[in-house]
Amino acid sequence: MKAVLTLVLVCITGVMAICWQTDGFTVVTTEAARRAAIEHQPKLLPDAALWIEPALGDTLLHNLKSDGRVAVVSFMYTGCMSVCLAVGSEFQQLQRTIQEHALSHQVRLLSISFDPADTPAALARYARQMHSDPVIWQFASVPDPHQRQNLLDAFGIIVVPAPLGQFEHNAAYHIVMADGRLAKIIDYDSSQDILKVAAVQRRPQ
Repeated sequence: MKAVLTLVLVCITGVMAICWQTDGFTVVTTEAARRAAIEHQPKLLPDAALWIEPALGDTLLHNLKSDGRVAVVSFMYTGCMSVCLAVGSEFQQLQRTIQEHALSHQVRLLSISFDPADTPAALARYARQMHSDPVIWQFASVPDPHQRQNLLDAFGIIVVPAPLGQFEHNAAYHIVMADGRLAKIIDYDSSQDILKVAAVQRRPQ
């Protein structure tokens, strides 16, 4: 009898743990739970001063809410030779679509580096390599380490240092409304619907 009760208790504990990890069984991974939570309730992002490249002067700091357009945000670092390049290639295609349909007044692309080693000069070189149009696609860093971590936490970005100065990190497209709320998270290999989603988020709710 004691063994049976112990087994039942273990099963209940396991079910509760799975329920917690899957947001009440609605998702099966932590990443999916992050996306489901944002889908259910858009999240107001914390204030963070961003160094935006290209700068128009010696110093140019912006806030995510200062632009007035819907932003498609990705997190990256210039030394990444894997997923960041894939996202960059997708952003190049999105940039062309925005140009072709004259949507630059409605939506922008923003790549934010979480690597403290990515100086403004490094971001400028990377932007040139990616052939970014600064009106549409900008690169940014967060100089203040406390604000940087707060921003990563708010977006749900996990960054783990790896050998040779590399990082392991989750990647996705983050739709940020003009009022600074994170409204939707989309798989980085599912970019075909990004502009449709951005257009929907731009409409008055």
